[in-house]
Amino acid sequence: MKCLEVIKLRSAGKDSRLMEGLLLSIGKFNQSGLVETITFRRASLEIDRSIHLHWESERPDQNGSSLALGLRLAKALEEFGLVDHSIWVEKEK
Repeated sequence: MKCLEVIKLRSAGKDSRLMEGLLLSIGKFNQSGLVETITFRRASLEIDRSIHLHWESERPDQNGSSLALGLRLAKALEEFGLVDHSIWVEKEK
């Protein structure tokens, strides 16, 4: 099953170098089932970020990614501003 975790951050502009370092380190995580991580910056507002974690697993984890990577990341980003974390499951064909 394909799942997508989306973590949106509206930064308060607090220590952006530390936040950027955290976002760059996401790709270094080697989690079972994690296929890809992509970080986006909003075109019209540089303080907005969207992190997408693409997962392949047998069943979705309603509480976040296996081993809670997404939940830990969302919690860590709360230091920098408002965070929204959601899990999406691919619709069956």
